Amino acid sequence: MTTAPAYAGRTTGAILSRIESWLDARGKGAWIAAMILGFVLFWPVGLAFLAYMIWSKRMFSGRNSMTQFNTRRMTPTRFRSSGNQAFDAYKTDMLRRLEDEQEAFETFMQRLREAKDKAEFDQFMEERAKTSRSDGAAEA
Repeated sequence: MTTAPAYAGRTTGAILSRIESWLDARGKGAWIAAMILGFVLFWPVGLAFLAYMIWSKRMFSGRNSMTQFNTRRMTPTRFRSSGNQAFDAYKTDMLRRLEDEQEAFETFMQRLREAKDKAEFDQFMEERAKTSRSDGAAEA
């Protein structure tokens, strides 16, 4: 009596899907190791791994991103008490002032963009009016 392998009867897509989920569970390092192993064994396999990692955006984003790590690690310290009431009051006041300044700056930038857009539009309309006046004078 012979025993069939565990993957017998499965489609190639199911096998590839299972490999993909296995690599995803182990993180970006597993993807990179599989790619390197693919290059060592047979370079088109490694190239296929690289292309798939870039195409699926596994190479440039993911759970292991340092920015996500730093964000998750640093965010709770903003709200945690230091134990010193004077410092906590100062920190709360400073954070509120910084948020107010940021909001005022964003409002200023919005007004500046609107003024620039209006100036560009007015210049366009003025040039258009000059063009239509010169066309009207040329026809007469």
